[in-house]
Amino acid sequence: MMQTQEVFKRYEKKYMITVKQLNILLSNLKKYMTADQYGKHTICNIYFDTENYELIRTSIEKPVYKEKVRLRSYGIPGENDIVYLELKKKFDGIVYKRRIPIKLNDAKSYLHYGKKPKAEETQEKQITNELDYTIQKYNLEPAVYLSYERVALYGNEDENLRVTFDYNICGRDTMLSLEQGNYGTLLLNEEKALMEVKIPGAMPLWMSHMFSELKIFPISYSKYGEYYKQYICQKQVTRGGIHCA
Repeated sequence: MMQTQEVFKRYEKKYMITVKQLNILLSNLKKYMTADQYGKHTICNIYFDTENYELIRTSIEKPVYKEKVRLRSYGIPGENDIVYLELKKKFDGIVYKRRIPIKLNDAKSYLHYGKKPKAEETQEKQITNELDYTIQKYNLEPAVYLSYERVALYGNEDENLRVTFDYNICGRDTMLSLEQGNYGTLLLNEEKALMEVKIPGAMPLWMSHMFSELKIFPISYSKYGEYYKQYICQKQVTRGGIHCA
């Protein structure tokens, strides 16, 4: 069984697939991978950004380095449930993700009122300091809520090899709290799903052959970026604000 991990360094490749391809993949991958302990589950996120959406606008331009901060829960949390405050960076194609587990009410006290959470472990203190620096540097605030249903698999020979399938991806830019529930505007139609392959190095040959046979090819896709382009950016244009490319 996969263990909970708080620090990640890996390559992430994304693929837009059909529901038919998804079902074929789930069947074919059984030989090499196992579903994680959560099974099918809901992931909820609050993405943080500047007042003028500097982080996502920069990200869309595909720079060599980019970063994001989000608050994530598995399912709809209550005040005393554990959520994860995450700092995700990407440099030269490699993704670095660091996160701390924290009760939702403590996360809200920190993010909205500046009450820094206590960290017991040395690594957790370092991650907390990095998060605090980034939040203060950009003066981040809640920007977008995104949720989706996920099925996740991990490699039988290498647990660091992960494949996730996300669908029913929806977002909103109001009522920005995790406990409000997973509702919003759908980003993908019901015939599509987003697959992500998360690997520490090269993709296994058997996986490359499998994708090739199904004519599945990598794409560039960001859930937050897509919501920004489809909805927030258009609102700004209508109001005579920022320019949408």
